[in-house]
Amino acid sequence: MDPRPSQWVADPRVASLRSAKSRSAPRLRVVAEPTERSPFDMSTPRAAHSGSERADSTPVPLVLTKSGSPAAATPNEPAALPRRRIVLLLVVAAVVLVADIVSKQVVVAHLSNRLPVNVIPSVLDFELTRNPGAAFGLAAGATIIFSVVAAAVVVFIARASRRLASAGWAWALGLLLGGALGNLGDRLFRAPGPLRGHVVDWIHLHHWPVFNLADSGIVIGGIIAVLLSMRGIRLDGQVHGESGSGTK
Repeated sequence: MDPRPSQWVADPRVASLRSAKSRSAPRLRVVAEPTERSPFDMSTPRAAHSGSERADSTPVPLVLTKSGSPAAATPNEPAALPRRRIVLLLVVAAVVLVADIVSKQVVVAHLSNRLPVNVIPSVLDFELTRNPGAAFGLAAGATIIFSVVAAAVVVFIARASRRLASAGWAWALGLLLGGALGNLGDRLFRAPGPLRGHVVDWIHLHHWPVFNLADSGIVIGGIIAVLLSMRGIRLDGQVHGESGSGTK
């Protein structure tokens, strides 16, 4: 025997067979399975696909349940606040309007062709007058103009109420709306004709023009609106220049 170590000689047929198998065999790609994020991982997670939306980073406010435990606020709760404010506006406007209509009917029925009724001597009396002008008897020759202005005020309040989330503005706009509708009804349905009707006034404070409950609603609502504007409170309840989430 040959004492030298034997050397293996590669068969060219075996080598060609192995190379053919390696070319025909499918290659497997290793795909890493998604794993749960560690609670200590501060990196930004990648989107699952290109069309996915980013998660909202706005903190969800907590509310207290009946049992006293905190719970996340539902998406429907923010929309409930404007609805409550609109209901408040409509209730205030309805109270002012009904009170104005009823008081005018009573005054017309009982004070027509009568002398003023003294309530507080030298201070207050009830006196029926017909006013073709604006509130407190101003601008008697512009009845049609004030009718159009009153209708425009009603439309403006209806449009502004869609952004309403402030209780103060709900009171202000409700008083303005009720007063504007009360006097507009007189201008539309009382003599001498539509848009030219005379408004019924009956409250007479001495040294002050005669007015009615609709005028009172307009004045009080205007004062509240001025005060809210001076404080920077907007219709949505936010204070101008502040980023707080509270409403007023």
